[in-house]
Formats: sequence, structure tokens, C-alpha cells
Amino acid sequence: MLIHVVQSGETIASIARQYGVDPLRLSSDNGVIGGQLAVGQALAVQFPEVLHTVQAGETLSSIARQYGLSLRQLLRNNYSLQGRSQLNAGQVLVISYLGEKLGTAATGGYAYPYIPQEELDAALPYMTLLAPFTYGVTASGGLLHLEDQALLASARSMGVLPFLHLSSLTEDGQFSSQRVSMVLEDPALQTQLIEQVAGAVVEKGYRGVDIDFEFVPPEQGAAYGSFVAQMRRRMGALGYPVMVALAPKTYAGQPGLLYEAHDYAFLGQAADFALLMTYEWGYAYGPPMAVAPLPNVRQVVEYAVTEIAPQRLLLGIPTYGYDWPLPFQQGVTSARSLSNPQAVELARRYQAAVQYDESAQAPYFYYADGRGTEHVVWFEDARSIAAKCELIAQYGLQGAGFWNLMRPFPQGWVTLNALLEIL
Repeated sequence: MLIHVVQSGETIASIARQYGVDPLRLSSDNGVIGGQLAVGQALAVQFPEVLHTVQAGETLSSIARQYGLSLRQLLRNNYSLQGRSQLNAGQVLVISYLGEKLGTAATGGYAYPYIPQEELDAALPYMTLLAPFTYGVTASGGLLHLEDQALLASARSMGVLPFLHLSSLTEDGQFSSQRVSMVLEDPALQTQLIEQVAGAVVEKGYRGVDIDFEFVPPEQGAAYGSFVAQMRRRMGALGYPVMVALAPKTYAGQPGLLYEAHDYAFLGQAADFALLMTYEWGYAYGPPMAVAPLPNVRQVVEYAVTEIAPQRLLLGIPTYGYDWPLPFQQGVTSARSLSNPQAVELARRYQAAVQYDESAQAPYFYYADGRGTEHVVWFEDARSIAAKCELIAQYGLQGAGFWNLMRPFPQGWVTLNALLEIL
């Protein structure tokens, strides 16, 4: 795979001719609709090595068996199938691409129950595990359940491992320090909650637990680590692992409610593996900047691997961007989130040239809306995802966790598949 940056006057057809690739596949792999491109837009260009023309009566499963591929890998090599198995005679499938992988990776993604089925279907082949978002904590310290049946059915049909996501979110969707404290201060409540989680895991067929308690009071850091360890012992008895989500720290004593109770060394020992939440430097109410600037992400990784074995770490990767109106005023300005394809379409619509920050390793652009208000948009593309894949390989991390699967990101999945062998 190579990454092509669109120049003025170029089209999908002209770029496809330049590289000798199928323009329809190039469009599909990059989420390009109607052949319209933005100047500065990045395109992931893949070069097929082995192709297969579908014959009457063949199925996706039979073709995968013929070439010794998993069904998921065949779907990954053909994003245009959108995770679905319907085929037509004469259709051309990619069996393999030219190019070596950087390494192997486990991948995970989060999805709300209301995710559009087509978005879930398209993303699942690229996931090792799926975490429906989210089981929370009730006002009495019990398990707040989730309508997850459809998500679980889709995960099972694709051979993706479902993980029960347990967070400190309440019924109104807010993280609650008070409910965390209530549970962590009461051993009986902890035991009750863990048993309820175990019951849901067994009843619904989950294959692991992902714990994400945020804004834990600093004085309860030790209790939080003990809770995670207790959950791991209970899940271990069932044969399932426990993952813990970690705030993006760069040193042990980093101050702040988000960070202090997240003791990397303690939680790294308490859980089987951990997700580094390496995103949201650029966020809705903050100054405009990349959501996951590579130097910041690298700093977190460099600290994390001193406390936790790298093969037990997943790198958090965002699948979205933000659009800030300008000028930015702290406490007043609010950015809207948008998908990465939406960001590119916005640049195309307003004829804005996409630029790339070589330090942050992230694309951005400026535009003026119909009312004359200036905006700046930071988002992710093939270049920024490739940089994060290279970071995973460089440090020997276990893989990546994507927040979240709710928005389309074809170019991201194509780049991931081109650079890493997904487990």
C-alpha cells in the first residue's frame, strides 16, 4: 500500500490510471462518493497480488477455503463487500495484496446498541473483539444492564469476541465518581457487582470483561486496583480475561482526577491487558488541535511500557474528528464531532485544501461557512492511522482499540489491514 495525496485537477480515474489499479476499488477503499476529491486528501492505494473471479455457485466461504483464508480475512481484503457475503458471478475479489505487514495485532472496537447495522457489518471483520457500550452501575451499586442482543448476534456471526464493557456511567450517560466511591468503599457491593457481571457474561456468552472506571477519586486508587484484581480472579475461574482502560498518563504522579487513581503498575498487574485511552487531546470544549497527536501518544506509550509489558497493551485510536468555529474562546466555543469521511467531504464542499501537520501526524483544514464564520477541522486519515500502526509495531504492543465504530471509516480499516496482520 502507498498513500497518495491528491493534487489540484486529479480525479479518481486519473489516479487509478497512474497506479494501474481499479478505480471502483480505489473509490470504495477510501469512501469516495461520486468521484469527487478534495485537494490534499489522502488516498490509500492498494496493489492486488492475487485476484479471483467469482463463478456461479461459489460462496464467500468456499472461496476462502480454496485459498486457505479465514472468512474475516477475505472480507478485510475486500472492503467493498461491507462485511457481507453476497456475491455475483463475474465479481472480482482480492485474495491478497502486495506488501509486507509490520506485524500482528489484536484489535477491539466499541459500539452503542443503536449503531447502524451497515456500519457494524463493515467494521466487524477488522475487529478481534467487540465491546458493546456500556454496562454501568446503578444507584444501589448493582449492574446497569444494556440492550446488547443485536450487537452480540453480529459479533458471533463474524467470529468476533464480545467483551462486556463495565463503566461508571449512570442512566443519564455521565461518569459518576460518587457511584465508583460507593462500590469501592463497600466490599459487599464489590462482590455483588462482580457476581452480577459474571452472571451476565455466562448468560449472554461474553468472552471477557473490559473495565472502564473514570474519574475515580485519588484516595481510592488502591481499592480500584483491588477491585480489578478481584474481577480478574472471578473471570479467570470462567476462563475469560479482564481488560482495564487507562487514562493517558505520561508519568506516575501525574495530577488530576482523570489520572491519579489510574496506577499503571498496579492496574497492569491486576488485569490481563490494558487499553491506553490515547485520544481527546483535541476535544469538543478545548482549543483546536489533533485528537491524537503522535508526540503525545508516543509519550504515553513510552511511559506505559515501563510499567506494563508492551504485549499486554492496546493503543487507543480515535475514528473521528472535530470542527471548531473560530475564534476559539475557552468556556464558550464548542466543536462538533464528525466522521473522517465527513471531514473530507466538508473540505471538498468548501474547496478547502487539506493540510498535514508533520509533527502531530494529523490532517487539518480551514474553511468559511455560508455565514462567513471561519472554522478549523482536525481529523484522521490513512497517514495518521499508518503512523499509529507503525507505533504499535515499533513498541511491540498487543494491538489497537478503536473509539468508536459508530462512524464510517473505510480508509482507516483498509490502512489497518494493509499494515497489520489482524488476529
